[in-house]
Amino acid sequence: MPRHPDPDLEQRILDAASRLWARGGERALTMRAVAKAAGTTTPTVYERYRDRDDILRALRHKTRAELYAALSRTHTLREAFLGQIEFALAHQHAYKVLFEGVGRPPSLQEPWPTFHLMRDRVAKRLGGDPRKHTRFMLAVWSLMHGTAMLLIQGGFEGALRTQTIHACMDAFDGMLDSAARSKSQDHSGPKWPSNLILGEGKQSRVGNGEGTGHKRKARTTKAKQQVTKKAKQNTRT
Repeated sequence: MPRHPDPDLEQRILDAASRLWARGGERALTMRAVAKAAGTTTPTVYERYRDRDDILRALRHKTRAELYAALSRTHTLREAFLGQIEFALAHQHAYKVLFEGVGRPPSLQEPWPTFHLMRDRVAKRLGGDPRKHTRFMLAVWSLMHGTAMLLIQGGFEGALRTQTIHACMDAFDGMLDSAARSKSQDHSGPKWPSNLILGEGKQSRVGNGEGTGHKRKARTTKAKQQVTKKAKQNTRT
């Protein structure tokens, strides 16, 4: 009898991968372990994903899409803020994978649609170009994600969970109100580097003001070439 395709197989593989990663990280996530946890065979997993990184990439894309869909159904910035915390609590394993190494490639160079959605709503509230509010959005994101991970990792339940969420929401409201009242963009620390770009897919950078890595390398190579050329000219003379 011909074998019928399993429509739920890929979902089982991704669910298994997220559980394994949450429990043991990189060491726990092997293709064989994924196959066993998903109730299938290792060759079957390889038919769908090249390697562990391919599985993690698929899981990030799927989780981002689901999170964006959930937040898109909200109507206000506050609802979106609360919505991300609720999503994290409902999809704990996948949420952990989504933010694992989020500030490094390849995740850094992938689009962050919910970051854009919330930053656009911040801009509507505060005015101006959304990109001008990236630093503020980073603070909001840190508060939101930090609260979600505290609830998850800390095992907060009952009244403690409820009070933590509301305390976080109060802090968020205070941040927005303060930003709305302030007419200046003054803040502590150094000026936001022009090459520190978040949520823009392949355009994203985490440079420190000296240019991106490949640009620095190119400049270093060019400088070495100029020194070599000058040395050769001096030798001839």
